[in-house]
Amino acid sequence: MAQLLNLAGFGRRGRRGERRGERRGGRGDGERRGGRRGGRRDADKSEWVPVTKLGRLVKGGQIKSIDEIFLFSLPIKESQIVDHFIPSAESKPDAVRSAPVHGEKRLKDEVVKICPVQKMTSAGQRSRFKVFVIVGDGSGHVGLGVKCSREVASSIKGAIMYAKLNIAPVRTGWWGAVFGKPHTVPVKVTGKCGSVRFRLIPAPRGTGLVAAKIPAKVLTYAGVTDCYTSAQGHTATGGNFVRAAFDACTKTAKFLTPELWKSTPLAKSPFQEFTEVLKDHNTDKPTKKAQQ
Repeated sequence: MAQLLNLAGFGRRGRRGERRGERRGGRGDGERRGGRRGGRRDADKSEWVPVTKLGRLVKGGQIKSIDEIFLFSLPIKESQIVDHFIPSAESKPDAVRSAPVHGEKRLKDEVVKICPVQKMTSAGQRSRFKVFVIVGDGSGHVGLGVKCSREVASSIKGAIMYAKLNIAPVRTGWWGAVFGKPHTVPVKVTGKCGSVRFRLIPAPRGTGLVAAKIPAKVLTYAGVTDCYTSAQGHTATGGNFVRAAFDACTKTAKFLTPELWKSTPLAKSPFQEFTEVLKDHNTDKPTKKAQQ
């Protein structure tokens, strides 16, 4: 019977099917192809390729600190620029887990509020999640990001990226005698959003943050340790409340006090100073196919 089956070809077809299944199973186990593809994805994820002029100058080492960016009011359009100067847990996990170096800044983030929002469409209601995230190093830099998405995880990830893009300097000062490190805001400033009006008032050393829960987080991440606050409007709307607090913090760097009235020599913008460096990277050059 076995000989008849072999003569009919059933046995060979069965063996051929077994070999084909072995080949197919060996190719799909993921040891070679899947591992290589995953390795490439990790390598691309760890390497930052800047796409803007500011990003190329930062990665090339022409710009030494993030304060130079704020000095010339250069727009930040890549979140990796902030990670380059102020490492965070996501950008450099190994560096953050290690012992902090004296004077080194670390970027931290925290979710302030998550609220569900709905939109009426022709197919019915579409629900999404709106997330407010603040980032800061506790040493004069704070940012606020807002993102709305269908999933909470993607909303948090996008809000952290927008908060890094919106990072701004916060100026600190003293109350009374000038001694020790700056601990409070230098002047009275007011921020607003919607119906909320939020006011920062300098306080003596040791007072602490006399503020509500949401603005206290913003002031902590900005590096302010002593401050009186005053709020008006519908502060129960957490989104407007945190926006008003962030607006007040950013206004501290826009207020010119008498010690800043001195004339300072004008310097060239990094885009003008390093023109030769930026000129080498020309994306408009014709390709080989176009030349042929």
